[in-house]
Amino acid sequence: MFLILLMGALVTKTESGRGCGDDWPLCNGQFVPAYTIESMIEYSHRFVVGIVGIILLVTTILVLLYSHRKDAKWYVGGAMAFTVLQAILGAMAVIWPQSGPVLALHFGFSLLSFAFTLLLYLVFTKFGDALHRGDGTRLTKGVRAAIWGILIYSYVVVYLGAFVRHTESTGGCIGWPLCNGQVIPELGGATGIVFMHRVAAAVLGIAILVLFLVVRKQAHTDSAIYQATRLSLVLVILQILSGGFVTLAMGYDIYLVASMLHALLISCLFGIMCYLGITSLHAEEGKVRAYAAPRLP
Repeated sequence: MFLILLMGALVTKTESGRGCGDDWPLCNGQFVPAYTIESMIEYSHRFVVGIVGIILLVTTILVLLYSHRKDAKWYVGGAMAFTVLQAILGAMAVIWPQSGPVLALHFGFSLLSFAFTLLLYLVFTKFGDALHRGDGTRLTKGVRAAIWGILIYSYVVVYLGAFVRHTESTGGCIGWPLCNGQVIPELGGATGIVFMHRVAAAVLGIAILVLFLVVRKQAHTDSAIYQATRLSLVLVILQILSGGFVTLAMGYDIYLVASMLHALLISCLFGIMCYLGITSLHAEEGKVRAYAAPRLP
């Protein structure tokens, strides 16, 4: 799933979405297309989606038949549903050209597929207990609500980033952290789209920082909730810096690497935030911490 995310970003950044023409699932009318860079990038993305889809189907059957964890069945069901949705949306984008707002959903669905798959994996690791019954941490209702609010808001920020890519607005802001040399530029066209994404990302960074400071007072440093919040803070800082790296790298050979790094970091951040959100559901007020959950890597 992680590879699908990165390959999808690669297709967008190299403008290879039309590498197979208007054909789907074939590529330019062939099962194995003639070699061009664009066709191979697009075809390899389709190929990996197909292989992962088969693996996910087998995993779904195994989980439904042999797992006694209800949450595992929800996670595998979510992964399957969003994988199918993103595949359908990808096919529609090939056969019938879509608008930027619709294409941006493609990355969003892929990200949800990755998040559900990550949660499914964690169920069967030492972090599974925290997902199932919490880690004994006490959190106020306000903090739990804030965690889910930030999680939902982070998805909005991701969508805005995908919208920037699919509307080819990346060059709307030259320079970083200023936009075209101004704190607040003229908010029109591509400049307005990029600036809106920058502001949204900054707000997300501040929100996660405040959340970490609050959680640090309520959770033990060995708890899964504290570790996930701290890791989220590190990742959001790296994500913001990588966004600046993307802007500064425009016009250079390293631009593609910077763009892929940006997609990688936001995927990790959203996955950890999902783990934090599910774990926080079990952080009830009342009893003291019963045990310390395993450390997140």
